[in-house]
Amino acid sequence: MVTGGAVRIGRAICEALAGAGLNVIVHYRTSAAEAETLVADLERRGVQAWALAADLTSEAACNDLVRRAVAVAGRIDILINNAAVFHKDSLCATTGAGLLAEFWPNLFAPLLLMRALAQQSAGGKIVNLLDRRIAGHDASCVPYVLAKKALADLTQLAALELAPRFTVNGVAPGAVLPPPGRGADYLLDHAGPVPLQKQVSPADVAAAVLALLQNDVVTGQILFVDGGQHLL
Repeated sequence: MVTGGAVRIGRAICEALAGAGLNVIVHYRTSAAEAETLVADLERRGVQAWALAADLTSEAACNDLVRRAVAVAGRIDILINNAAVFHKDSLCATTGAGLLAEFWPNLFAPLLLMRALAQQSAGGKIVNLLDRRIAGHDASCVPYVLAKKALADLTQLAALELAPRFTVNGVAPGAVLPPPGRGADYLLDHAGPVPLQKQVSPADVAAAVLALLQNDVVTGQILFVDGGQHLL
């Protein structure tokens, strides 16, 4: 199951999983048309796929998504916590409501989905999508950075608690796609310096996810896919 799997990086991950012969549950919040189109495309590739809608802003919704996913697919072997939101709020601009809006999809939902999966599955693999910002400090998006840094710590805590049944790892992309409504020039202007001087693609991120899924003895690791940007 890939949360936020209908568009952008999530879609690339779903396509990579199907390419490896895996059946895929595509979670979405509002991208219903994109999710249904993706499911049809994945099924043409010879795998089974399902689209499930959920607004992951409550404990009940997270538990219900895992329950419905198991009901349609039989079981969940892999969970990719990809769904996220991003808003630019400085410390002084942050509100309590803004904190919750950022923390629910970026931290609370991944935690609750991992817990629900651990309660229903004998074992499997989990990958959390992070952000190269966890290695530094970006004061322009304080709630987002805090949530992603916490998810990085949670990844390692979960790796300890859920071993040996599950491996739990993280992938931390750099700038991959411009915000909706913005073009490629926006990304080049705002991404900052990249040591390898190469643009990271959604397929690069998906390949990193697959690499972690294909290894049975790696857990608690965070793989940066950012052209070395986190080193700066």
